[in-house]
Amino acid sequence: MSAPKSETRSPRGYELILPPGWVRIPLREGTKEALEKILFSHMGQVPEGIPRDDAMRFRLDMRRQLERQARAARRNGGLDLYLPVLPRGGIFLMASFIVAELPIGQAHPVPQQAVITQLANEGVPDGAGTQVDVAGAPALRRAFRSIPDEGKPSSAPEAQQEAALPTRRVDYVIPVPDDAGRWISINFSTPGDGDIDSEFTGVLVELFDAVVATFKWSFE
Repeated sequence: MSAPKSETRSPRGYELILPPGWVRIPLREGTKEALEKILFSHMGQVPEGIPRDDAMRFRLDMRRQLERQARAARRNGGLDLYLPVLPRGGIFLMASFIVAELPIGQAHPVPQQAVITQLANEGVPDGAGTQVDVAGAPALRRAFRSIPDEGKPSSAPEAQQEAALPTRRVDYVIPVPDDAGRWISINFSTPGDGDIDSEFTGVLVELFDAVVATFKWSFE
């Protein structure tokens, strides 16, 4: 007997093609093992200007920073954290993105188009929400700038470093096919080179958009 339609078509996960030097940190399980692999396998290089004797301390500092990022992402419903761990041109890129679950319409499912239309018109102070195609279906892309409030310091240690810099942010809101009430978001953030309107920062945003263009659902 064939399986119900929802069982055969509802995806079990997703896939992305990452740029060279980027890694995935799972947030629900296997986080510790992934961090260990990054620390000892991926981070054989350190930025220029750091003495060899300070290399291990640099890696341990990076490990603590990654742990803080992972904890913060998990608290916000994160499934996976992605970030670059290899230097490019002697420097580490300051950028990351998180794939997370979104609690939209779980109790009372809302038509997907209605959700996209509503989200496109709210919550983006100076940016724009645009309907796009992701994995062959309608989704939402929102882009905006985040400027820290100097008069309102953050009380969360893991948020202090991000809050200290203006950032360019882009998020995609994507419905899970054939699973009403389930949505995911892909949230990107970068301070770029310190100028969020620079060509370099724009290139990082374009890189993220290119990664999302490779997104596809996994049914196995």
